[in-house]
Amino acid sequence: MALKRFIDEPAFVLHRYDWSETSLVLEVFTRHHGRIALVAKGVKRPSSQFRPVLLPLQPLHVSWTGDAEVRTLKGAQWQGGHVMPTGEALVSGSYLNELLMRLLARDDPHERLFDHFTTAVQLLAEKSDAQQLILRAFELLLLRDVGLLPDLSQEGSTLSQLDPLRRYVLVPESGLSAAPADDEQALIGARWLELQVAMDEPTPFVPTLRACGSCLQAIRLPLRNLLHYHCGVRVFKTRQLMLDVQAMTRRSPPAELDGDSPSDPNPSVTAP
Repeated sequence: MALKRFIDEPAFVLHRYDWSETSLVLEVFTRHHGRIALVAKGVKRPSSQFRPVLLPLQPLHVSWTGDAEVRTLKGAQWQGGHVMPTGEALVSGSYLNELLMRLLARDDPHERLFDHFTTAVQLLAEKSDAQQLILRAFELLLLRDVGLLPDLSQEGSTLSQLDPLRRYVLVPESGLSAAPADDEQALIGARWLELQVAMDEPTPFVPTLRACGSCLQAIRLPLRNLLHYHCGVRVFKTRQLMLDVQAMTRRSPPAELDGDSPSDPNPSVTAP
C-alpha cells in the first residue's frame, strides 16, 4: 500500500528537538492539517538543503509522506512574504509558538487560527513597537478558536447581557462576573462588548487589534490568568526567559567605552 503524500502545505515550525545524531523531529503548524510531527532526516548535516529553511516564524511550504504519529518530511521551502522577527519581537513570536504547542492537539485543523498566526507573525516582523497589541489580539483569537474563551457579551453565571457601564472581571472557571469598582482586573462592560464585536467580524484580527488598543493594560492580566489556567502552568517558558534577561540587565553595570556615554542601566524590555 502506497504511503500518503502531502505536497506544498502552508506551515510554520513551532518547535524542534533531536531525533538522532543527524535528524530532528519538528512540531509543525499546518493550515489544513493542524499541528503535526515530522521527522527531518539528515537535516543536521552541513550539506542539508533544509538547514537554512526549517526555522521558526518563517512561512513555509512543506511536503511529507505517511499517516503515522510522526511523518517523514520530504520537502520544505520558504514561502516568502516577510522576514523573521528579530530582537524582542522574536521572543514574542516564540511565546506565540509556545501557546500553540500547549493548546493545540495534534491533527486538529484550525484554518482561521493559522491565518491569524500568519498575520501576527508578519506584524511582529514589521511593527515591533506594537508587540503588546499583537499578542493580546492573538491570545483572544486563539482562546476563542479552541473554545476556551467565554462569550464576552454576557455574564457567565446568569447569561444576561452586559451592562455597558458596569465593571466585570474575567474568571477562568465561569466567564465574566460583576466586580467591585476597586477591582484592578475589572473592565467596564462596554470594553468587553467591543472585544466581542471585533472578534465576530469576518476577518477579525485587525478589528480585535484596534479594540485591544482601548484596554491594552486592563486585559493583559485577565488573559494571562485564563491562559495559565487552561495550559496548567504558573509561568510560560518564554516569559520566564524574558524576566531572566531583565534581571540580568538590571544586575549588570553599564558598559562604558572610550568616547561613549554609559549605556542605559534600565532599558525598556517588556515580557509577553
